[in-house]
Amino acid sequence: MPPTDTSATTGPGPGPGPVPPPDTDGEDTLDLELPDELVTLIASSPEADDAGDTRPGDLLAEMSDLLGHVADWGPVSTPAGVFHLVPVRIERDLPLLTRWMNDPVVAEFWELAGPEETTERHLRAQLSGDGRSVPCVGLLGGKPMSYWEIYRADLDPLARHYPARPHDIGVHLLIGGPADRGRGLGRTLLRAVADLAFGRRPACGRVVAEPDLRNIPSVAAFLGAGFRFSSEIDLPGKRAALMVRDRNLRHLL
Repeated sequence: MPPTDTSATTGPGPGPGPVPPPDTDGEDTLDLELPDELVTLIASSPEADDAGDTRPGDLLAEMSDLLGHVADWGPVSTPAGVFHLVPVRIERDLPLLTRWMNDPVVAEFWELAGPEETTERHLRAQLSGDGRSVPCVGLLGGKPMSYWEIYRADLDPLARHYPARPHDIGVHLLIGGPADRGRGLGRTLLRAVADLAFGRRPACGRVVAEPDLRNIPSVAAFLGAGFRFSSEIDLPGKRAALMVRDRNLRHLL
């Protein structure tokens, strides 16, 4: 049977996934230290002199987007049309994303069904962070049709559960509307986004994902997009399939 993507939803894992309410013991993407590369650069940078040299604080601002400005990654042509990742803006996107999160197919794996405040809390946890996770709306032919989380997997709690490598990039995806599911869009767009990550982030050698093992259509979509099944991993709240797309195999798979 060929891969399908009936639901094309990859529920989030321990990092940029469902954000626990305050005062819980849950993990989120904000509990890890800054990467060594950033700390080293800041510590070794000279103070500014009268010629205008860079101050450490300026370096921190420069590197605060640890994904290299996802807004600049696209647009890109795909077999399904022109695709563009656009970082979320709460005031513009919250009603649409809340509607998608309340779709029973999506809610089964994302667990964010409820009022707008539930989705907003999840989004703001990323938007107020240090740039290691960027929530995006996916536009296909100018139409919003998917939600993405692009994140630094090596700086995420996910890294505690697999042999992470520096600059690994992780992805979460949900296809918003039922009319866009079951058409192969998941695997088409996953391949396109992985290629964008490799093109825009030269240090990234792998793109990873951790869909729920129960979500067979999602796992199949990753396989169809050139990802390989690496292992099963136990994450908070789910047993996941670790899916990996390797830079050096991207033209073969």
